[in-house]
Formats: sequence, structure tokens, C-alpha cells
Amino acid sequence: MSITLTFIDPRGKTVTTEAAPGDNLLRAGQAAGLPLEGTCEGQMACSTCHVVVAAEWFDRLPPASEEEEDMLDFAAGARRTSRLSCQIEITPELDGLTVSVPGESNDLRRM
Repeated sequence: MSITLTFIDPRGKTVTTEAAPGDNLLRAGQAAGLPLEGTCEGQMACSTCHVVVAAEWFDRLPPASEEEEDMLDFAAGARRTSRLSCQIEITPELDGLTVSVPGESNDLRRM
């Protein structure tokens, strides 16, 4: 079973991809070529995988932990619906999820 995800890159281009349940949004975005650095490799020790969840999806996600909220304080361009993509597990309920990669994002792997 594949879950369809939609990313909006920093330039406004829509990128639709698929992921398997149990994976996380960071890996799905990286596999689709999006500038999500994920420096800490999902250990929640950075905010380089920050995404902005579409408002209509935000309340459907499990709430962020206190640790994730603390890391989001360091995220460039953080908003009310910001999350760390490494902390969002792909589930069938997220089929159609839309997130944006903030324009303030810098993927140092691409320099």
C-alpha cells in the first residue's frame, strides 16, 4: 500500500510522491528530491527537516512532543502549523497530506 503525499517546494512547485506506511515524512521528502537536510538523521536534535503542514491537515496529525516543540523554536520561518518531518510517521490516514518546505530552508548537502 502506498500513501500519496504532496510537498510544495520553496519555489512553490508541487511535488507529489508516494511512501510506504511506517516510513517518515523526512525520508519521503528526501527521496522525492526536496531540500530537507535532516542533519541529525531523525534524532530530533536539529530543525533542518522543518515543514509547514497545510492547515486542513495539521489537526489530523498526532500532537508534537514537547521536545519537538522545543526544536521548532530554532526553525527558520516556523509557523503555527510547523512540524519536524522526521517526527511524522506515514500512516494510511495521511493519504493526501500536503506540506510546504519553507523558503528559509537551506540544504547544505546541495552546496
